Amino acid sequence: MIEEIRPNLFKLDIPLVGSPLKSLNSYVIKSQDRNLIIDTGWNREECMKAMEKGLKEIGVDVKKTDFFITHLHADHFGLVSNLVTDNSKIYFNEPDAQRFLSGFRWDDIIGFALLNGYPESELKEIRQNHPGFKYRAKEGLNFYVLREADRISIGEYIFKCIETPGHTRGHLCLYEPFKKIFFAGDHILNDITPNIQLWSDEWNPLKEYLASLDKVSKLDIELVLPGHRRIFRNLKERIKELKDHHIRRLNEINSILREGDKTAFQTASKMSWDIICDSWDLFPAPQKWFATGEAVAHLKYLEEEGVIRKKIRKQEILYSLNNE
Repeated sequence: MIEEIRPNLFKLDIPLVGSPLKSLNSYVIKSQDRNLIIDTGWNREECMKAMEKGLKEIGVDVKKTDFFITHLHADHFGLVSNLVTDNSKIYFNEPDAQRFLSGFRWDDIIGFALLNGYPESELKEIRQNHPGFKYRAKEGLNFYVLREADRISIGEYIFKCIETPGHTRGHLCLYEPFKKIFFAGDHILNDITPNIQLWSDEWNPLKEYLASLDKVSKLDIELVLPGHRRIFRNLKERIKELKDHHIRRLNEINSILREGDKTAFQTASKMSWDIICDSWDLFPAPQKWFATGEAVAHLKYLEEEGVIRKKIRKQEILYSLNNE
């Protein structure tokens, strides 16, 4: 499906087969000199076929095309290694570029998951079937690094880079201040809540995400082009909904920890999730993984706010309320 949103600005639906997300919104800006593709899809055949078909229909030559990648996740980044040509630029943010160039650190991630109570028996399936690993971009890519307030001009569009860390450490959006258009990546979605997860002890993604929401709320934006699902206009209302969601999450975890010390995995198992399953044990492995990562991110936020504390017992991190 192809939609022309504004003159020379198109949305392509790139299928994400087997994912609850269903598809990626890949945006294409055409111009006489160079074209720009914003996000690409997984590195798998179905995505490549949809991309090639869409580009052919709107008359875009990939040899005259550059790429802007909002963030590291494979559903946005994976296919770019199959599309890039010798004279293409890949615009990317520095934190995510450094993460990609350092390699997929599965051993570190698995070790952290075990510390947070993730059952070792379930980790093999995660490692084998995680889409971020299976459908990631090929190595050997070169990046043109962009930072806050850098600009990209394509035809009649002049985009300003807006750093929005949270969903990933380097998440980067594009803002067209004259046309009041915002390419949101996975920073702000309309139909679903962006997943804020943590698989290290290196940063506080929820704190940065909430700050990024406040930052974007100050921009004059009329049209939001997200990485998934529907395009929307009610940005400030949606930001309030997202902030309220995370406040409810934090309060829910606070209530769960009143029952006693818990690992992140145990905490996630007692949280409410928008998924049709009779029990936590029946959750599909990817959803259980994402849920636990989100629990870790919220626990990290509460820890740094001084609401909870953590301790290590029998090679596991246990969280408890500070006033207990």
